[in-house]
Order: sequence, then structure tokens, then C-alpha cells
Amino acid sequence: MAFANDTATFVLFCLLLLCGFGGARDPFACDPNNATTANFPFCKVSTPVSDRVKDLLGRLTLQEKIRLLVNNAAAVPRLGIKGYEWWSEALHGVSNVGPGTKFGGAFPGATSFPQVITTAASFNATLWEAIGRVVSDEARAMYNGGAAGLTYWSPNVNIFRDPRWGRGQETPGEDPVLAGTYAASYVKGLQGNNGERLKVAACCKHFTAYDLDNWNGVDRFHFNAKVSKQDIKDTFNVPFKMCVKEGHVASVMCSYNQVNGVPTCADPNLLRKTVRGQWKLNGYIVSDCDSVGVYYNTQHYTSTPEEAAADAIKAGLDLDCGPFLAQHSEDAVKSGLLKEADVNSALANTLTVQMRLGMYDGQPSAQPFGNLGPKDVCTPSHQELALEAARQGIVLLKNRGASLPLSHRRHRTVAVIGPNSNVTVTMIGNYAGVACGYTSPLQGMGNYAKTIHQMGCEDVACADDKLFSGAIEAARQADATVLVMGLDQSIEAEFKDRTGLFLPGRQQDLVSKVSVASKGPTVLVLMSGGAIDVSFAKNDPRIAAIVWAGYPGQAGGAAIADVLYGTTNPEGKLPMTWYPQDYVSNLPMTDMAMRSSPKRNYPGRTYRFYQGPVVYPFGYGLSYTNFVEIIAGAPKVVAVPLDGRHHSGNTTVSGKGIKVNHAKCNKLSVGLQVDVKNTGSKDGTHTMLVFSTPPAGSWAPRKQLVAFTKVHVPARSQQRVGLNIHVCKFLSVVDRSGTRRIPIGVHDLHVGNVKHSVSLQASTFGVIKS
Repeated sequence: MAFANDTATFVLFCLLLLCGFGGARDPFACDPNNATTANFPFCKVSTPVSDRVKDLLGRLTLQEKIRLLVNNAAAVPRLGIKGYEWWSEALHGVSNVGPGTKFGGAFPGATSFPQVITTAASFNATLWEAIGRVVSDEARAMYNGGAAGLTYWSPNVNIFRDPRWGRGQETPGEDPVLAGTYAASYVKGLQGNNGERLKVAACCKHFTAYDLDNWNGVDRFHFNAKVSKQDIKDTFNVPFKMCVKEGHVASVMCSYNQVNGVPTCADPNLLRKTVRGQWKLNGYIVSDCDSVGVYYNTQHYTSTPEEAAADAIKAGLDLDCGPFLAQHSEDAVKSGLLKEADVNSALANTLTVQMRLGMYDGQPSAQPFGNLGPKDVCTPSHQELALEAARQGIVLLKNRGASLPLSHRRHRTVAVIGPNSNVTVTMIGNYAGVACGYTSPLQGMGNYAKTIHQMGCEDVACADDKLFSGAIEAARQADATVLVMGLDQSIEAEFKDRTGLFLPGRQQDLVSKVSVASKGPTVLVLMSGGAIDVSFAKNDPRIAAIVWAGYPGQAGGAAIADVLYGTTNPEGKLPMTWYPQDYVSNLPMTDMAMRSSPKRNYPGRTYRFYQGPVVYPFGYGLSYTNFVEIIAGAPKVVAVPLDGRHHSGNTTVSGKGIKVNHAKCNKLSVGLQVDVKNTGSKDGTHTMLVFSTPPAGSWAPRKQLVAFTKVHVPARSQQRVGLNIHVCKFLSVVDRSGTRRIPIGVHDLHVGNVKHSVSLQASTFGVIKS
């Protein structure tokens, strides 16, 4: 999310100055001490929100309404309404990326959690919601202190479709169910559970099929994503649907790109029909920043700016991040392209969210969460959760001969080497704010052992071998060697997609030479958002262990050291496939197809559809102990009842699949009982993933994630885990026409190394049909 060009940035900056924006206002409106405005009906907290919104809309002039359609909403002094900046960010902690949040004074920083791709690797929905609660506590505290807003354009739930995508780090990974579960969980944590009242308003972005920034001369501002109905329904829209329907998110953001020739922010089928109509969004739809301007100025989608403004609002856009709607909507109304009623509909959605946030309830101190302040930011418990999140997200990829954990007795001196060995800001990735404090990998290792530090490379680009000799000598002297390598925002970022999957520059050369010289075990720790082809290290017996830390947040160095020395038993699993470099060599990022096509030598994308060689598969991750799963109970046959209103002809049961909307789905689930045994000598938490392989069919994934959970199992004991897999949600697939169906026949459920087959059979009036 950034402005498409310098002109747009300048225009918005000027508008901010004109509005005199200086952070959140206290109070936003309805000051009880102002007798002129306090008695307006829209200020009456006891009045239903819909009536308050209607009253306020009736008092605004057209010009006042127009200036409320943009992120830096103008003040309406005669009604006691102060200006408001909608744009704040909280991807993995309160961020200062948007102008709505300012650090300094009583709020010098906020808790900076691991980047989303790292916490996704925990596969822990409870953790994700807990992080959301902490972030919203700190956001409310900063709002109360006049340093932040209450509308946060987070989380990013796009599918990590291609490993080169620079923003993949912001996402929960490549699987739609994982991404959707993350979305719903994090949003619930942010928004709270107080009915219609919102703690803060979250936003799921960027809708939809948005996963290219700048690759091979194609950028997101010009890209037309050509996507089949099948892939839209089956992959790209799944996390957004779960975010709206299960997370009850207050906002959805449309993206820069076009989908099948139509800008997403001008597409009524996507916005008005799908998000608001089918999914019943209770909230507002906002554009990515300057998106409306982009589709007029850059994509040349309309011939006049007034048409662009009218198309956006009529499509269902309620708020423009950027100045475009404020500049052109009034003329669109005057020229008859847009009705004032359309503007009213857009404002009703944004004003309703503000009312639900309490922004028209007077003093924040008198509201729920009004007692939160500086004392509630960067608290010890918040920072401990950031550390715990990093521990849970770290993935052990290789451990030759149980080289890890390191021994306090045998590994007293450790060489800590690499361009990421003593980093701080790198650990928090992008869309981060100002952290409470940092523990670098070098500092973390220093808590366990005497360290010898050598960079080896000046930075992650690692352009030469000038610093190799010092690193090699350090490895010769130490009892163990830890190489902290990988990427940073200079390699993968917004506006920057990667060109390949290898370690940058001469990093691989450094790792190999150091591992030859090391007298003790060599451990490779990787920081990155995207996958890296480290086949050389996987296959090199001199490299004892490989650990992926993602971007582990402010406490990342402590978490890495805790894992390496065994204070923490690793439990993370990869949320994305790690491909070999050959995978992307002839694969354009611009090809959106998910399914493989042998006819055109197309490999397919993500573990659901790609069947070729991998470096490490989706869901992979080792532990310091050994877990064995046994299916203790599960049905062999499940009847799928039809709803009685449809016949079981071609419309309902076609290609051996029942249309989901023709089945009685409410409580239809497959119950699994799984015994998890810890056969090792160390306590550990097992991350259990359940996959389904549907009956063979050209439109079905080869397998798909249908459930996941965590279970702590002490050494040499076992725990029973119960799971219910919703048939219509998770055992369904999407056919070529975009219709979701439940395949009839045998579905194989995979839990670790065990498989259970369950037969789904169509049923009318409870009688299983042959």
C-alpha cells in the first residue's frame, strides 16, 4: 500500500496540511461540554446506530459529504466534527506506515510481533487472536492519547501464490484455509467480542488476486490478473470470505490490479454483489491508496475522472485512500453520472463503523477501553507474547544426527556469523512500527554462550568475499558455528519481487566455506519472508542443521537462541512450499493459473496443485522429539443430505459432486479422534495438520488442508485430540464453472503418516442412495 506516483503523494500531502491533520482528535465528535453540538440526535448513544447515521447524513451538505469520502476526512466544525485520518496499519503490531499513527512522546514505540508469515507457521489460531488483542489494546491506548486512529488496514490475507512475491512475507502463506483462519482469528482479536461495538476496526486486504508487485517490467498498477472462475472461488477469495463471514471484519480493501479486465475497485460484481451482497459485509469497502486514481490515470479505464469516481462509488466503494473522490465526486453528481443517494450509501457504511467505534460518543475516557494509556503499551506481558510468537513460528528444517539442541556443556563458545547475525530492524519485516526494544541473534546467543562475531558479508547482497577470512577463522576457534543468513527488505519488499530463489550474492559460498572450517556443528539460520532454495545446505553433511526464522519480530534473537539451545522445542511448520530454483526459471509471475497443465508445460502452484520436486514441502517442520499419530476413531461412511428442494439430477449431483448450496450443511461434519504419542525423551508441542485427498477428478486439488490444531504432549506419553471437519466448508471443491461441490465417493484423510478413508454418499430423507 503506497502511492502510485509522486504527484499523488504530493496532492495528498497538501490536503493533509490543509486539513491541519495532526493525529487523532480527542474527542472525535459530540463533546458533552459543547452545548451547541452535544444535543444533536446523532450524538445520543442510546439511539440505534442506524438512526444516528441517518440523522447525521441529513445534516451534511453535498460538499461536506464529498470531503468525508477520503482517508483524511475533513472537519465539519458547525456540527462539532473534527477531521479524521482513516489510514493506520497494524499488520503485526501498531505501525507508523500510515499517517494516522505517530510515535513519540508518551508512545515511543509499540510491541512489534513477528512478521505474519512467521506467526502463520505456528498454525495456532489461539495465538493469532491473542496477538490481535494485544495490538488493539495498544492501538486503543494510543488513540486515547491522541497518537493513533481506530481504523487499521490490516491484515493482508492474499494467497502467497508465487515464492518471488515481495509482499508474501505479510501474508499467512499459500493455503486458503490457513489464510482464512488466520484472518478470522486476528480480526476477532483486533475488533473484540462486544457485539456491534468495535474495539478497533480491522480490514482484510487486498481484494482480490493481488500477488504481484513489480516483476520483469510488469507492476501492480498496470497488471490485469486473468483468473478463472474456478481459481477465484477455490483459492483467491476464500480468505476474504472467511474474514467477512467468520471474522465479521469491519472493512475490506480492494486492490490496484484489474481482474479479467476490470479494476477491482470499480467492479460491482466483486464489491457490491460478492463482498456486500453474498458475504454480508457489515462495514465499509476502502480502496488501496490511490487505486481510483490509478485506474483512471495509469490503466485508462475511464475517459474522464468523473466517470472513474462514479464507477467506484456505484461499484460499492465507500472510502478512497487518496484524494481522487474528494476532487471529482461532486462534478460526477452535478453531471448526472452519480446520485447524491449513492454518496449517502457510501457514507452510511463509513459513519456506521465510526459509530460502532464510539467516535460519536464524546470523551474517549468515558467509553469502553477509555482507561488504556501509555502504561498499556510495551508491557512485559505483551513483549513476552512477542517472544512466544517467535518461538512458535520458528521451523526446524534439518537436524542431522540430532546436532541440535546445542549443549551448554560442549558448546560454550559459538561463532555467530552472517549479514543477519546482529540485525534488529530486519527482524520486524515491513509494515512495522517502532519496536519496544530488540534482541538480535548475536545478543540472544550471548545469553547462552561466549560469542565470536564476524559478519562474513557486509550486507545480505554479499557482493564480495572481503570478510570471509574473519568468518572462517571464527568458525575454526568456536565449539559451534551459527550462520544467520537470508534476505531483508532490500531483496523482497513492497514494489520489489525477487528474481530468483537462491541466497543473494556470495552467501552460499560463505556458508560452504565456513562449514568446511568449523570444528563444531554448523547451524544455518535463515531470515526471510519467501522460500529459499538451500538444496546445497540440505544435502551437505557438514551443515548439521537448518532453521527458518522468517522475520521473527523484536524478540527474534532471543527466540532463535532458545530454539538452538533447546529451551524451546521447535513446533513451527512451513506455511508455504520451498521450491527449487528450477521451478521459477520458466514460470511467469503473471500466469495466475493454480492448476498444472502438462499440455503447456505449466507446473501448477502451491502444494495443492504442484506435484514436482521441492526443497521442503508445505507443512514441513521437525521437532527435538518424535510424535506418532494414530487415528482412534472416525466414520467410514457419511451421508450428505440434500435439502429436499432440489432433485438429484445434473443441477445437484453432477460429475459425482453435490452442489454445496443444495446440501443440508449446517452441522454436517466428519469427527476424528486422534491419539498423539510423544515417543521421544523431550516434552513438546505437536502441530497437527489434517489433509484431504478428494476423489480423483480434473478439478480437484491433489490434497488440501482441512484442519489443524496444537497439542502439548509430555515425553513418553500421549494425548487424544478431537476434530470436527465441516463437510461443506472443507471437503468440497470447485468445478470449472466456479460452482462449489461436495465430491461423492472416497475422501482420504491424512494425519501425519496415517490415512483414513471416508466415503461421502448422497442421501435423501436420511436414506443413503446407492
